[in-house]
Amino acid sequence: MVHVTTKIDRADKAAIDSLGAFSAATIHEAQGRKGALDSGIKPIDRDMSFCGSAFTVVCHPRDNIMLQVAISYAQPGDVLIVSSGDQPAGQFGDVLANACVARGISALVTDGGVRDSREIRELGFPVFSKHVCIEGTVKESLGPVNQPLVFGGQIIYPGDVIKGDCDGVVVVRRDEVQVAIDASRERDAAEAAYIERYKKGETPIQVSNLAQVLEAKGLTVDQ
Repeated sequence: MVHVTTKIDRADKAAIDSLGAFSAATIHEAQGRKGALDSGIKPIDRDMSFCGSAFTVVCHPRDNIMLQVAISYAQPGDVLIVSSGDQPAGQFGDVLANACVARGISALVTDGGVRDSREIRELGFPVFSKHVCIEGTVKESLGPVNQPLVFGGQIIYPGDVIKGDCDGVVVVRRDEVQVAIDASRERDAAEAAYIERYKKGETPIQVSNLAQVLEAKGLTVDQ
């Protein structure tokens, strides 16, 4: 059995950068309201954001040996997707965050726990986690690196593009990145036009063409 797969296909860096210009919410909506990870996975600092290629790893609960392996093999621009059984243990802290920065890793996303959050915030390394917890972990059990996994309610394949910001995290299939970019650009333009109409005095009912919908549902308004 091969535990570590090092050769994965990644999206073009320019395409990743272009997608990263849009918010996670915009990308989620633009690609048909799909790809949103569990809303409990949040940044340890609201100003943190990232966009990069998924580098997946499975850790046993309260164990971080495979996370250290993954950091050792990840490439610059990769995002570590760490599946660890939704356990509140501090499997990642400031020491490993510095290792990630030194290797050019873009971010870490985990359904487990992290600690040393103040130091990580000061370092500026984007970390999105389900838990913040001071409890330690062991280094015992092996697991797979760069295999497809179910994470945060989504299937993530190595090389998929992951975007995270203060609202949450979304995954985009590697071969759908350009479609997501085009759709996100169109959505941003449409929303900018809505805002201009609001500024000119129109109401949400007018801008969203809700009059007939509301009438059909029987909405009544006193005059």
